[in-house]
Amino acid sequence: MEDEVDRLVAAWRRERPDLDVEPLEVLSRVSRLARHLDRARRLAFSEHSLEPWEFDVLTALRRAGAPYQLSPGQLLTQTLVTSGTMTNRIDRLAKKGLVERLPDPNDRRGVLVRLTDEGRDRADQALAGLLDQERAILAELSTAQRGELAGLLRQLTAPFDNIPG
Repeated sequence: MEDEVDRLVAAWRRERPDLDVEPLEVLSRVSRLARHLDRARRLAFSEHSLEPWEFDVLTALRRAGAPYQLSPGQLLTQTLVTSGTMTNRIDRLAKKGLVERLPDPNDRRGVLVRLTDEGRDRADQALAGLLDQERAILAELSTAQRGELAGLLRQLTAPFDNIPG
């Protein structure tokens, strides 16, 4: 079965035989798959009136376990955004009633961000929708192939996930 990347690679091999274009065979497919996944994510989230960034913050809190709260700094670490961006996101989610700010009992100057019941319900529903979309994307692969692919992708992403700072 041929795909668009096969055609792209063949064209580059024809036009630039002096270059080793083999990385395109893997990374162009990863890039194309990322675009399809982004569309699937947006669809799953929009069905629950959430933006991707809202889902990211809500699910970071949901994964924290009861009482579903984190400090803004912990949210920064998990969502890879700046403190100014996180402050804006927390404000917007609080205005929608999906999170609330509480005083940090361990730091008089600090706050904790807690998921509301509505926020937890929306995160749970959007996650279920996302998993349906992702299962459809992976439907052509067997369970063993999914495991193998996950392992190979882990090898590529782990160095990026373990960079200090």
